[in-house]
Parts: sequence; C-alpha cells; structure tokens
Amino acid sequence: MMPAPLLPSDPSDLARAVARLREAMHVLVLTGAGISAESGVPTFRGPEGLWRDFRPEDLATAEAFERDPRLVWEWYDWRRQSVAEARPNAAHVALVRLENRVPEMLVVTQNVDGLHGAAGTRRVVELHGSLWRLRCVDCRQEQDDRRAPLPELPPRCACGGLLRPGVVWFGEALPQQALFESFTAAQRAEVVIVVGTSSVVYPSAALPQAAKSVGAFVIEINPEATNLTPIADVSLRGTAAGLVPALVEGAA
Repeated sequence: MMPAPLLPSDPSDLARAVARLREAMHVLVLTGAGISAESGVPTFRGPEGLWRDFRPEDLATAEAFERDPRLVWEWYDWRRQSVAEARPNAAHVALVRLENRVPEMLVVTQNVDGLHGAAGTRRVVELHGSLWRLRCVDCRQEQDDRRAPLPELPPRCACGGLLRPGVVWFGEALPQQALFESFTAAQRAEVVIVVGTSSVVYPSAALPQAAKSVGAFVIEINPEATNLTPIADVSLRGTAAGLVPALVEGAA
C-alpha cells in the first residue's frame, strides 16, 4: 500500500494555495533536489551522495578538471549511472498536468538530472545545466549523450578535444540566457511554487523574492522550514510527491 500524502498541519493553508493557483494565468515553479529525492536520485551533499574520499566541492571545478579530467569524469560517470535508472515521480508528473492547464508556466530547476523533461514538461530552464549534456573545451560544441556508463573516460569530441560535463561548476557563472528567462518569468508570475529547495543558493533563491516584490503569491513545499519560509505566503510541510499532486489536483 502506498503511504498517504503528508498534508500540512493546517488544511486551510493548502486550501489557500489551491484557490490562488486555480485563478493564476502565469505560474513560475522553482525546484531543487527535494523534488527528485523520491525518484531515488542521490542528493548532492547527503551521505549517499559522497564518492570515494572526495568532497563534491573538490571535484566540481574547472581547476579539478584541468588537473585530472579522468578523476572528475569517473565521479560524473558514477553520478550519471546513479541517475540513469531514476524515473519521474508523482511531483514531476503533476507539474506536467499543471503546465497543460495554465496558459503560461515555466519550470526553473536547480537539478541536473533531466527528470522534468523526462516527465514531459515542455518549458524547463536548467539553471545548473544537465548531466546528459557534454561540452567540448576546445570547439565549445555541445552534445547530448545518455549512455551510462560512457565507453571512454574522459570522453572526446569529434574535433579531438576533451568533453566536459555540461553542468555549472563552482566558481562559474550561470548561463545569462537562463537567468534572463527565469527572472522575466518571475516578473510576470502571479503564483510561484518553490519545491524541495533550501533557498540558500543564489541567484536562484532570489527568484521567489523578485516575484513577490511585484505581487506574486509564493507557495513553499518542503518538509522543513527554509530561508524562504518567512516571506512565503503559504508553507506546506511534506514531501514533493505527496503535496505537489494534491495542490495541482485541487486547483484543477
């Protein structure tokens, strides 16, 4: 038997969120690691996310790749294999249903697992890139490659250059086009749904703040209080897979 969804302690909070979402024509959704946890994706910093004796912060840098590209790729190939068997959960699927109903909706994710796209969401901004995208350090061409494990480490481009993971590493700027699209959506949003993120990583953490400053209704879904909680209009405590479908189905 499937566990019952974890509903907020005050049912009126869910009712308020449903009422505002039902009327919204422009919706922004910001997601973090918490939305993919129930798909079995290892969290970046959790104990199951550690690899050998290295910290992620020591491997996810351009400097580490320059020093030892094979070591960095061994870690990313392990991550790709860990994610390859994951499937979208009920929260990802519910957001597809919401996108099909709302005239204008954008999902902005901090995740690199590709599960929003796999679920069928059409408009997704991957702020931190994707594990399934490879970029040549010489010719800068990008390619998608979902093979896991990769047949060669480190992989090479057709031009002969090294391919690096198509993700944003520590010390690198987020893509300007992705930021522009995200903050433009924040300025237009009537409702912002923030799912499974601690709201400590900027500039993505500034998106709900930017939207609220122009009148958006901010809904937080997270098992615990976060930095966003003090400014959220409603904070729903529970799992993404339990609460996102309840919110979307209630607003249908």
